Amino acid sequence: MALSCGIVGLPNVGKSTIFNALTRSAQALAANYPFATIEPNIGEVPVPDPRLGALAELSRSEQIVPTTMRFVDIAGLVRGASSGQGLGNAFLSHIRETDAVAMVVRCFEDSNVSHVEGSPDPLRDIEIVGIEMALADLATLQRRRDKLGREVRVNPKEAPKLGALDRLIAALEASKPARAFPHDSPEAELARDAFLLTAKPMLYVANVDEAQINDPGPMARAVFDYAKAENSRAIAFNGKIESEFAGMSDEDVQMFRADYGITSGGLDRLIVEAYDLLGLMTFLTTGPKETRAWTIEKGTRAPQAAGKIHTDIERGFIRAEIVSYVDYVAYRTMDAIRAAGKLRSEGKDYGMQEGDVVEFRFNV
Repeated sequence: MALSCGIVGLPNVGKSTIFNALTRSAQALAANYPFATIEPNIGEVPVPDPRLGALAELSRSEQIVPTTMRFVDIAGLVRGASSGQGLGNAFLSHIRETDAVAMVVRCFEDSNVSHVEGSPDPLRDIEIVGIEMALADLATLQRRRDKLGREVRVNPKEAPKLGALDRLIAALEASKPARAFPHDSPEAELARDAFLLTAKPMLYVANVDEAQINDPGPMARAVFDYAKAENSRAIAFNGKIESEFAGMSDEDVQMFRADYGITSGGLDRLIVEAYDLLGLMTFLTTGPKETRAWTIEKGTRAPQAAGKIHTDIERGFIRAEIVSYVDYVAYRTMDAIRAAGKLRSEGKDYGMQEGDVVEFRFNV
């Protein structure tokens, strides 16, 4: 299943423009008026990974299968959305089951682009969207509390859950997102089970103008500082220029990026930050049929990684034959890799590493 990321923000901050840039499409309407997006825009894109092409060439693979990332762009939120202002906050339901949230904030002045709050102020805008997400979560938790309260009266052993829920509610009412609780805490577990929006890892996207591509200004830097303070991530992204690359060939995109001094694409940078934020990594398989990337959590053991390919491989796991990507491209053939002693045989306790090229041995 593809890694998924919801895109949120105020109206007219560049959400749909950035969605189009990330998905290399013109699918989302980007217009200079609030609520241009009504129905959610959904796009799934391959995760850029140059290692796949190199391995496919060495293995003479028939096809390359990258991992994918799914983006869901919803209607802009405004102050008071929880009480029905603008289009309300019903659209938040479309991102409840995403893995992470990217909040787009506008970090440039432009008299030709209106702003629902009068002028851009990234920290104020972050606060507005955060409050609306928290209020949506509080509504979800209150319904759960009513149900759990009835269950506790029948079965007092459920009281600890009620205590955790009350602490979670208190935190949200004090403007503390659910993701602030330790990952292994009862509150965090409850928040994940309830698909709370504020429990999801947050990536802030500072939408900058052309002048800030290589030198983000004060507004963007304020976003970076905010993200760092809450242990989240932030990137600067020029949505307008990146969205213009939609429909261009890869060669033309590289040429135009060089002209603007853009060293890496917005999608590449967003995915790097998202993987780091979510504690994810990639292992690789290659052969004549296909070269493929697989996404797993950091620390995953070899049998569980094998299960990503097929449950039978995990069930009948014998060993994993592994060579690092760097060694694979350096020695180029399996005979040379073996002769150099770079092929390792790993057992059930082996923790997979980023860039492992692996063949699983199994018997069922």
